Amino acid sequence: MKMVQIYTDGGCRPNPGPGAWAALLRHGAHEREIAGYEAQTTNNRMELTAALKGLQALKNPCEVDLYTDSNYLKQGMSEWLAGWKRRGWRTADKKPVLNEDLWRALDAAAATHQVRWHWVRGHSGHAENERVDALVTATIQAGKVSEPC
Repeated sequence: MKMVQIYTDGGCRPNPGPGAWAALLRHGAHEREIAGYEAQTTNNRMELTAALKGLQALKNPCEVDLYTDSNYLKQGMSEWLAGWKRRGWRTADKKPVLNEDLWRALDAAAATHQVRWHWVRGHSGHAENERVDALVTATIQAGKVSEPC
């Protein structure tokens, strides 16, 4: 199996509002950046989408080290997902899981691979995290519709 690193980020400005997601995929010396824009979304949805799109970009099953600055994403996939599924997509206090559509899609995409989830502190000088953060910012700026004069 190929060893792949995926670095992800997502964000909105403001939250909720226009947002973007980005992922950097790396296999050895080969790198690929992907990104997308949504006119109305949330930070959490963009964080989940970044990981989802990164995993979906892989053509074959891989060993993946996925790096995120989102505790929501990392804890959701590492700690909360099994309980949500056991409880019929309900939280411990019996409320519907927010962003269930993305969690389900992410669960399915991750099942194809051997994924290790890693949290990195955002805006702390981690080179790849800074790179995907900059890509998110640029994608939001490029995606915004200009106001009429």
